[in-house]
Amino acid sequence: MRMQLTQVLALAALLAGPALAETKPPAFVPDAAKGQELAATCLACHTADGTRGLPANPILQAQHPEYIAKQLAEFKSGKRQNAIMAGMAAALSDEDMKHLAAFFGSKKPVAGAAGNKDTVRLGEQIYRGGIASKQVPACSGCHSPNGAGIPAQYPRLGGQHGEYTQAQLIAFRSGARANNAQMTTIAGKMNDREIAAVADYIAGLR
Repeated sequence: MRMQLTQVLALAALLAGPALAETKPPAFVPDAAKGQELAATCLACHTADGTRGLPANPILQAQHPEYIAKQLAEFKSGKRQNAIMAGMAAALSDEDMKHLAAFFGSKKPVAGAAGNKDTVRLGEQIYRGGIASKQVPACSGCHSPNGAGIPAQYPRLGGQHGEYTQAQLIAFRSGARANNAQMTTIAGKMNDREIAAVADYIAGLR
């Protein structure tokens, strides 16, 4: 009788295993509607839906959600330095960041345009072919020929404000922005004219 009871208990434990596994909480799914509510605090700098806004601030519309969430997390941790964004991100949970990222990422890309006809050719050469003499790789290799980037790996650049892209490249070069070693190395090999030209060219990619 004792042996039978032991066997029954063992069988019950085996049967309970799959049942317990099935009670795991569901995977987190970002909610763009919740992100839209949270985005009310972002509109002063990024507009209500992340569209063009001021040239000093990035366009968030259609940016890859993974990239947005990563940047918010790094502003919060201090890995990426920006006094305003550190304060904004400090109040956000990981889930909030993903909701916001889902909202902005759900929008269609915005079209921009290069503004300096005298440097478009140089900008295109750098973006599509790099600078061989300086071992600067082509931007298109990571950010795609049309600037759409690669989700979860490289951000969308096409249509971004030229002024913002230029400022970020300069920040990477100086070390003021230090949350991407690859970009620090690349920007460190570029002069002001090259940075300005490729940033302006990127603004017109679509």
